[in-house]
Amino acid sequence: MILSLEGIAKTYRARAGQGDVEALRPVNLGIETSGFVSMVGPSGCGKSTMLKIVAGLLTPSAGRVMFQGAEVVEPSRDMGFMFQAPVLLPWRTVERNVMLPAEVFQLKDPEVSERVREAIGLVGLGEFSQAMPKQLSGGMQQRVALARVLAYRPKLLLMDEPFGALDEFTREAMNLELLRLIRPSGITVLFVTHNISEAVFLSDQVVVMSPRPGRVAGVVTVPFGPDRDIELMREQRFTELVFEVREILGAEGDAAAADHAI
Repeated sequence: MILSLEGIAKTYRARAGQGDVEALRPVNLGIETSGFVSMVGPSGCGKSTMLKIVAGLLTPSAGRVMFQGAEVVEPSRDMGFMFQAPVLLPWRTVERNVMLPAEVFQLKDPEVSERVREAIGLVGLGEFSQAMPKQLSGGMQQRVALARVLAYRPKLLLMDEPFGALDEFTREAMNLELLRLIRPSGITVLFVTHNISEAVFLSDQVVVMSPRPGRVAGVVTVPFGPDRDIELMREQRFTELVFEVREILGAEGDAAAADHAI
């Protein structure tokens, strides 16, 4: 097991006179090496908070995160993080944007430049390596962001709704691209999304979160193998899994509404 969340909870302390905000109730979750796990849940349920805790960007109020057998207390070079926005520097070329982490970490390895060029080629942007971000479409910009994390060969890739701002066709293309690149690499992925079909299509497991304060309401195992294409969405079993996730979300939403009515 590469990642373990042990009783992770988070409460945001408010100013005097205001109530504290409980974002996460104790969450326990284990992720196997080379697994692809998605988290789905309503807005405000703590998915992004959990991802930041895993990344070492946010300290939990309780519990601990274990990564490769050690407790996470700060960001690790063995983790990559992709946000919803590509976060590209507009004055740097594609190649220079992908090279940025090497400069931040002061990596002098002569192989770094070769890995950067290789990653840009893998995401299909070889001929755009000297282009500026403004010359690229939204999907192409996200490919640059993906190349940036792949170039440094992380053991764990954290993805916070990376394709949420893209149109449906571009999103599907990026999902297929992600599977093509990630599955053979052995990289473990923790993927946050609001899109249930996307979660089922990509994942080995779908973790369903409750409304705030977030907790794990259920885990749905996806039985499909690593070789997937868009035709998978036509299969009855795929539809059944989508509705299984949806039913857990619906039951949690009804329970939350009942609690608020009391």
